[in-house]
Amino acid sequence: MTLDTDLVEALQKDYRNAPITEQERVMLDYVVKITKDATRCSPADHDGLRAVGFDDRGIVQITLIAAWFNYINRVADALGVGRD
Repeated sequence: MTLDTDLVEALQKDYRNAPITEQERVMLDYVVKITKDATRCSPADHDGLRAVGFDDRGIVQITLIAAWFNYINRVADALGVGRD
């Protein structure tokens, strides 16, 4: 296996234990929170992202990308796209 394959497998298994940076882990924690229940996101989450180096523009970009993927996946699921 290559390093990339190992990383993908580790991320799929549990990103919290994958060999990623703290910045990447904090970002993924935020994305998971958006995915599970965006109403639980708070200024404390944004402060945590800032603490690892994201600026407001980066936080907005992360939020928009995560929300867009969630939206598209729900539309595809509702329409049965990709089902056998």
